[in-house]
Amino acid sequence: MTLKPLLRPAIAGFALTAAALLGWQHLAAQAIAGHNSNAPVDYAADRIELQDRQNRVILSGNVQIKQADLNINAARVTVAYTDQGSLQIQRIDATGGVVVTRGNERASGSVAVYDFNRRIITMSGNVRINRAGDTLNGGRLVIDLRSGLSSVDGSGGSAGKGGRVSGTFSVPD
Repeated sequence: MTLKPLLRPAIAGFALTAAALLGWQHLAAQAIAGHNSNAPVDYAADRIELQDRQNRVILSGNVQIKQADLNINAARVTVAYTDQGSLQIQRIDATGGVVVTRGNERASGSVAVYDFNRRIITMSGNVRINRAGDTLNGGRLVIDLRSGLSSVDGSGGSAGKGGRVSGTFSVPD
C-alpha cells in the first residue's frame, strides 16, 4: 500500500481550505478598502459629556457610532479631537462589548481603537469575526482602512485557544 493515494484527499482538502481562507481575506480586504474614512461621523448615546479643556467627548450607555456604512456599538466611547477652527476627530476609543459591523461582516471584542490619522482600527480582547458564516477568532484584529489589509493574531486572547488564531471556513463544493 502506498501513501500517495492516502495523501491526495488530505492535500486536496488542505488546498481547498487554503483557497477558502485566501478568498475570505481577499473579499474582506476589498470590502474594507472601499470604506470612506473621510465621511462624517454620527453618534448617539444615553449620556454625552463634553470635556472641552481636554478636547474629548465621553459617550456612555448604548453608544452608536456611524461613519458611512461602518458601525461601532459599545458601552462607552471616548472621542479625542482637535479644535483649530473646526473640530477634527483624532481617535475613538471604545470599550465594553464592542461590535464593529460593515455590510455582512461583524467583528466583536473587548476594546477597539479607531485612529483617524493613521486610518487604522485595532480591536483586542477575545476578538471574533463573522462573515457569511465563516468565523475567525483571535486576540487582536488590525484593520488598515488605507490598504484594506486586515490581520488577526493570537496576542492575549483566550478566544484564540492558547494565544493562537482559530476559525471555521466554508469549503466550496
